[in-house]
Amino acid sequence: MAKFNKIQVIAAAKETGMVPVFFNKDLEVAKQVVKACYEGGVRVFEFTNRGDFAHEVFGELVKFAAKECPEMILGIGSVVDPATAALYLQLGANFIVGPLFNPEICKIANRRLVPYMPGCGSVSEVGLAQELGCDVCKVFPGDVLGANFVKGLKAPMPWSMLMVTGGVKPEEGNLKTWFDAGVTCVGMGSNLFPADVIAAKEWSKITAMCKDALAIVKAVRK
Repeated sequence: MAKFNKIQVIAAAKETGMVPVFFNKDLEVAKQVVKACYEGGVRVFEFTNRGDFAHEVFGELVKFAAKECPEMILGIGSVVDPATAALYLQLGANFIVGPLFNPEICKIANRRLVPYMPGCGSVSEVGLAQELGCDVCKVFPGDVLGANFVKGLKAPMPWSMLMVTGGVKPEEGNLKTWFDAGVTCVGMGSNLFPADVIAAKEWSKITAMCKDALAIVKAVRK
């Protein structure tokens, strides 16, 4: 069961402006990354459903965060079907993110009052997702659609809350472009978790990168 309600999740994502996106099959690595992000100021974290037994890692991660990172809101990403969404909700997911939009997932999420952030690549998809109860829509792939897509969509639909993922970097120029276009928050994956840093288990560097990225987000929003 989700620890945080829908309003808390959306508020935290909007306030911090950044949602790290990460997967590792090694539970201990995942724990250290979540802890490092938490110490860096992150409060909303997306673990992705991308490997074998990912749900087992996630279940343990939720238990770990409850003790070590009590304010961290853990959610699950890369969900494409309702059965998988239901599985992760049973394991404590506080929100569901997908690379695509599946209306059937809305029913599962809405029943539990958990945010579903579907991947949308057109104005019509965003509109339908909103109609079915998706408060925040994920613009994906961001590096393909571009900031102009966000800006263009927000013109006739200014109420839209969008999270862009794909092509987002912890750099001032990149983040300013997205927030100037009107995104509510950004999802950041590999650019926030360099493979060499993870391999070397230099968790303090992850913490520092999160702090820097959040500081940039705060600055470019002014």
